[in-house]
Amino acid sequence: MYILLPLLMLLCAGIGFGQQAPDITPDPATPERWNLFYQATSIGDYHGTFRSPYQGAFSLQDRSERDVSLTTTLFLGFRLGSTQFYIDPEIAGGRGFSGVNGIANSPNGELPRVASATPKPYLARAYFTQDFGFGDERENFTSDENQLAGSRPMTRYSVTAGRFTVTDFFDNNKYSHDPRTQFMGWAVMYNGAWDYPADTRGYTWGWVHEFHTKRWSLRYGSAAEPKVANGLRFDRRLLRDRGDMVEGELHYSPGGHAGAIRLMGSWLHTESGSYAEALQLSEATHTRPDVTATRQVGRLKYGTGINIEQEIAKDIGVFGRLGWNDGKTESFAFTAMDRLATGGVSVTGTRWKRPNDTAATELTVGGISGVHASYLAHGGFDFLIGDGALQYGPEYAWESYYSARLFPGFFSTIDVQHVANPGYNQDRGPVWIYSLRLHIEYGK
Repeated sequence: MYILLPLLMLLCAGIGFGQQAPDITPDPATPERWNLFYQATSIGDYHGTFRSPYQGAFSLQDRSERDVSLTTTLFLGFRLGSTQFYIDPEIAGGRGFSGVNGIANSPNGELPRVASATPKPYLARAYFTQDFGFGDERENFTSDENQLAGSRPMTRYSVTAGRFTVTDFFDNNKYSHDPRTQFMGWAVMYNGAWDYPADTRGYTWGWVHEFHTKRWSLRYGSAAEPKVANGLRFDRRLLRDRGDMVEGELHYSPGGHAGAIRLMGSWLHTESGSYAEALQLSEATHTRPDVTATRQVGRLKYGTGINIEQEIAKDIGVFGRLGWNDGKTESFAFTAMDRLATGGVSVTGTRWKRPNDTAATELTVGGISGVHASYLAHGGFDFLIGDGALQYGPEYAWESYYSARLFPGFFSTIDVQHVANPGYNQDRGPVWIYSLRLHIEYGK
């Protein structure tokens, strides 16, 4: 029965299924002045029982769970002179397994950790981008979500400011970046070891500077952090608490097959706690360690990540990410992960005469630092994991999906995930997770 719920929710949205985003070839002389796109995505998830000798306040529950999520988004773009503006109102709702607790690589990237499952409207994005061009060469763009058709200078310096998610600009990957159409796991859609600045829903306020050329680009971003871990309100002390990111990107085409490599560094200043200090305080007071009791303004978490994508045939691509952060500071805005290795392959359906279908599989290995593991083993909690005890082991998540375009603008996906050592705990699991995703997209 739960598998039918996503379809019913999408039908209630009242959107015409027979339409799709147009493939517009831009005319540089007449750039698109405005566009409007819509998407709706619903995901039904299920997991059964699994081995669980004990559980804590932030554990994945060992009973069967069935949950559904829903997001709907309008993407409005318009151009005033040489400045592009984008405004995206959104509605999101639904429940995740165990309150979206218990798995660091959470299985549904469409689900934020909000208090209510009732769908609620909010402003997802409201930002502008201004280009400053160099030279006469131009780069053409088709009409898409948050992208106006037309041309931009090939060599350009761009400034973007407003409300957005920093993943709009950083850690992109052709084969794994969008849980609405690709992999759903948190730590495979983005780099799980990058505790990127965001509120509970994944958005923030900030700015991004980018210098772009034909083969490489360099970008810097600075954005607001939440006041508390997994919070909706932002810390306004931006001179002390904020997230800074730098990324270099290089494109190449060995044998005529496109590829890219991206190297990112992050410096995240938050009013957060220290795992080591929490353990010391616990020993002195003979209480359970609590990282929130050691919070201080401007505490630094730094990390790095590498991101690779490579086409190996016209219909086959491979990708991978590696991530690391210092592992000393409280998990704060994304997920509880200090180490990451992920890799996978994506195949379009051209070979079986289904060019709009995709079959893909990947393996994600997540880990935490020694002091982080000790904190959890002594009964500490992060904001989304904590079994009250821990027999540490890396969290392994294998995910595979098949996405089929049933008709223009409407896609259905079957997704299977196998998670070993959920929450880095060898005493619990493994658990199988089955999902059905329905996705509508429309544009004009």
